[in-house]
Order: sequence, then C-alpha cells, then structure tokens
Amino acid sequence: MDKNKRFRLPLDNAAKIYPAVRNKKWSNVFRLSATLKDEIDPIVLQSALAVTIKRFPSMAMKLDKNFFWYYLEEISVVPKVIPDTPSPCTIMPLSEIKTCAFRVLYGKNCIAAEFFHSITDGNGGLVFLKTLTAEYLLQKEHVNIPFIDGILDRKEKPDKKESEDSFLKYNGTVAASRREDTAYRIRGTTEPNGFHNVVTGIVDLNSALSAAKSRGVSMTTLLVSVMICSIMQIQNNEVADKSKQKPVKVLVPVNLRKYFKSSSFRNFVLYISPGINACMGDYTLEEIIQIIHHQMKIQLTEKQMKARVTTNVKAEQNKLLRIMPLFMKNIGMKAVYSMVGEKKFCITMSNLGRVKLPEQMEKFVDRLDFTLGVQSKTHNNCGIISYRDRLYINMIRNIKESELEELFFDKLRSLGMNVTIEDNSANRGVTNSE
Repeated sequence: MDKNKRFRLPLDNAAKIYPAVRNKKWSNVFRLSATLKDEIDPIVLQSALAVTIKRFPSMAMKLDKNFFWYYLEEISVVPKVIPDTPSPCTIMPLSEIKTCAFRVLYGKNCIAAEFFHSITDGNGGLVFLKTLTAEYLLQKEHVNIPFIDGILDRKEKPDKKESEDSFLKYNGTVAASRREDTAYRIRGTTEPNGFHNVVTGIVDLNSALSAAKSRGVSMTTLLVSVMICSIMQIQNNEVADKSKQKPVKVLVPVNLRKYFKSSSFRNFVLYISPGINACMGDYTLEEIIQIIHHQMKIQLTEKQMKARVTTNVKAEQNKLLRIMPLFMKNIGMKAVYSMVGEKKFCITMSNLGRVKLPEQMEKFVDRLDFTLGVQSKTHNNCGIISYRDRLYINMIRNIKESELEELFFDKLRSLGMNVTIEDNSANRGVTNSE
C-alpha cells in the first residue's frame, strides 16, 4: 500500500500526552478480556480479527510522527493474534506501537485486547472486544448475534463520527484550574523483569449495590471511598505525625459520552480526583464516604466537565505550542506531566460499569475483565467492570507488597460484600523486556 494514501488521524486531545511521556519502562496500556466457556481456536480468532478490524479504522492504527506532531496511520496488514502471558498489560515498546498500537491475545478460554491509550479509551475498547468476540462466535459456533449492546455490524461502513475528536467539538470559553495538591505515594519493592501482579476480587453484585444503596451513594463512590480509607491506613502506618501526612486522592476517569453526545471510539474521557486531606485528622470510613459523595456530586456536572475540556483544548491550541518542533513539545509535556500528572493522585480507579451482552452471546461468555496498566511512578491501579451478577475488581501492581489489596478487600467484606479472590502470583517467573 502506498504510504501517502493510508488513512491518517491526528491524535485526539487526550491522546497527545501518552507518546510524549512514555519511556522504556512504561507505556500507557489497558486491557479488556472475555472468558468463554469453550477453548479458543486461534485460527478462527485470527480470521475474526481480519474481519473486525475493517470496522474500526480509528483503532487499526500505528503511531508515527512528523516534525511537529505525533499522528496515527492506518496499518497495512492485520496483526497476528498472540498467546496470552501471565503478566497482563506488559510494556508496549515503541517499536511495537510504530507497527500496531494494539494487540489481540488468546488464552485457553480467553480473548483479550490490549490498547496503547492513544488510540482509544476503555469505552471504545469495550465495543471493539464485544464486536471481535461476536465475530469469533459467528465463525466458530455459527451463531448470529444481533447488532445491539455495543456490537457492530462488521459489514457496515464506518461512520466518520466514530473517528472524530469530540474534545474539539465541545470546546467552551471558560477553563478550569489544574492546580492540585501533591498526593501521598505508595512505595514498595519493584518486581523484577517487569512482572505485574494482578489480584482480582470477584464480588457478588447485589451485595455491592446493597452496600452503596444503604448509604445513599453510587457504587463507584463507595469503592473509591474504601480505596481512600485503605491508603490512609497505609500512610498512617508509615507517617505517624498527622501534620506531615499528604492528601490521599484517587483519579477517577469520567466517560464524557454521558454528558455530551458523541459516537467517537477515540478517547473521550476526563478525570476527577476526589480525596481526603489526611493531615486534618482521623476519619471513619462512613465520614469518607459522605465527603467523597459530595465531592463527586460537585465535580460531575456538565458545566464542570466542559470547563475541563476547555482547559485541555486551549493548551493544545496555544499558538506557540503549535509551531514548536516535536522534540520541544515532548520536553514541555514531560515537564507538565511531572508537575500535574501522577504526583496529584495515589491510584486510578476506572469503572466501566455494568456490561450487557445479547442473550445469544451471553450464553457463550462466562465473564469480562478490565485491567489498567500501572503508571510510570504510581505502582498500583484498579479496573472495575460488572457482568451478569458479578463485579470484577482487578487490582494491578508492579511491586511485591500486597498490603493495599488486602486492606481494600477486607474492608469490602466488612461492608457485607461477598468477595472471592484470585491472583496470578504463581506465575511470578514470567519475564518482560523492551
């Protein structure tokens, strides 16, 4: 294929930061997976990917650059599906991103897709995984699955709106401040060979909903509050003097499609960071729940979200920034990320919510999982997804210490939730290299 005729896209507003701040030990990768009842046939999966990828031109991309900007360019061949590894969200080397910015993996019963964050967010990735799995089941089981619940018709021509940068569409006039206090950081012993520990809490969904409803809060609010309480306990053990303690904050991605009409499969997510100023004294879990509830109510409004969109877009449209060569932009973005990035939160908790599948598909799919990769300097992350009557909480870390997970899931149990724990620690010997 003639390179000059390939489909190209500028990075969306949220995506621009990721290539600039990635390094040899970290790339911003997330994972979505579907566990099926029957064993996966990789030959059929490869065939299904070849069909599905044509429906997602904004994801069938690799990273490239010119003198001024990174951009996405259409890949020329369908990537090969690869065997899964025990350590999810392994680093995606630049050489891989410049060939294809996502990967499809298979385990015994699992289909997984891992994405470099510059091409999509969790919501777009979920549509891709659902559609790929539906095509796989069509080819393997000869079952026709209706095009509902986020499953696309693979024969349908892609809509241009699916590739738009919705941030630019909803840019406003009033910008929000980015000023935030530096947060506490969990420390630990780094795992060798880039291994990622994953502890999954499988929670009875009704017990989780009941615990949230009895307190008059959303389930996300409750989970964020329990996480903050757990981290505060770790900081209390490490820093006895309350006056020297730092704020404990959780970064919560917000799906802007809930506030603004968008059909885009690209990034359309912003973040809020509710938290507690730990130096002010001790807090009970119930106090934390109510504080976080009100913080999130204040921050999660259309006007607040639009102001945050405007802040990001105005930075991108800065005239001086636009004419800077890419290497200078990278230096600037690294510096900004260092000041207002990971220092401002302790952990990310991303909840994709309750996922529905058509009845014809549901009988083949046992569970769904969502896993965030660790950040550059933040050692823990948490991805959450609900399917049927289960809530799957995937906590990932690149350090040996498991204190956070133990505290978090113990507190969920104390709230009356039924929790079953899985982990991948038996596979610690896996290696990962650039």
